[in-house]
Amino acid sequence: MENKQALSPEMVQQFVGNAHGDLERVKELLEQEPALLNAAWDWGGGDWETDLGAAAHTGRKEIAAFLLARGARIDLFAAAMLGKIDIVKAILTDNPELKSALGPHGIPLINHAEAGGADALPVVELLKQM
Repeated sequence: MENKQALSPEMVQQFVGNAHGDLERVKELLEQEPALLNAAWDWGGGDWETDLGAAAHTGRKEIAAFLLARGARIDLFAAAMLGKIDIVKAILTDNPELKSALGPHGIPLINHAEAGGADALPVVELLKQM
């Protein structure tokens, strides 16, 4: 395994922070440092968040799509926001307790789905039925 230099904490915080809504800045930062793609920031008290997690709870589909196209690792919360019902069903079928899972900032899974708007309505309905 290759020894790699740690990412600058300031850059990670800036990247994750901008993933809440500034696609152009996300693109710029990722171009400067491709290793940011799956970096996570601790906002305090173990409140870890990735760039994709930030886009997911704010309903920023264009940022999520950009990150996923670059190889970001999808998770349950992003899948819910994007309306990826098959992924959400597969995870919850195997792990039904995750219906109550909390994402970054303690935001519930159903809130992530609701942030996805019309595309995620089937996920919202699934979660309400569980």
